[in-house]
Amino acid sequence: MSGHGFFISLAILFPSLFLSIALASVTGYALALWNVRWAGPFLFVLFMCAFVPFQIIMIPLVALTASLGIYGTIWAIAVIHAVLAMPLLTLIFRNFYKDVPPEIINAAIMDSGSFWRIFAEIILPMSGNIMIVVLILMITSVWNDFLIGLTFGGMGAQPMTVILANTVITERGEVHYNVDMAAALLTAIPPLVVYFGLGKFFVQGITAGAIKG
Repeated sequence: MSGHGFFISLAILFPSLFLSIALASVTGYALALWNVRWAGPFLFVLFMCAFVPFQIIMIPLVALTASLGIYGTIWAIAVIHAVLAMPLLTLIFRNFYKDVPPEIINAAIMDSGSFWRIFAEIILPMSGNIMIVVLILMITSVWNDFLIGLTFGGMGAQPMTVILANTVITERGEVHYNVDMAAALLTAIPPLVVYFGLGKFFVQGITAGAIKG
C-alpha cells in the first residue's frame, strides 16, 4: 500500500508543481512589470487570501471540484494545491520581478516584444534562484500534505497518498516496526533529495531580492 501511495504522490506532485508555478510566475510578472488595472486591490486580496485557513474554504472547494467532475481524482488534489499556493507564490514572484530594471522591459517592448515573448526570453532566464525557492516550498508542502489528499481524494481516501498510506498501516492491524520504519524512510526520500541537492540555491534565492540594486 505504501509503495502504491508513493507513486500516487508523485503523480500528484508534478501537476501541482506545474500548475502552481506556471500560474503564479505569470501573474507575478504581470503585476510587477505591466500596468495591470486594479493591480493594487488585487494584490491586497492576494495578501489577505494567503492567511485564510484552509478549513474555512474547504466545503466550497469540494463543491467546486465536484461540479467540475474531478472530485476524487489526482487532478482535484493537484488543482487545490495550486489554488491554495497561488496567493503566497504570486507575492513571492511579484516581489522578485519588481526589482527587474524597467529599462529592460521598455527596450524589449520597443523591440516588438510581446507579453509572452518577454516573459519567455527575458524574465524566465532571470528567474532561476526564485524558481528553486518556490520549488522547494511546493515540494515540501505537497509531499507532506495530509488534509487535502484526505478531503479531495474522495470516499475511501482514494487516491491514497504516501502520507495517508503510512497512517493506515501504522494504525490498523498488527504493528510491524520494520515495515513502518521502511515506509517512513521511503516517505522522507524525495524532500531529503531536494534539500541536499538544492539547499544552497534556496539561500541564494531568498537573499536575491535583498542584494539587488
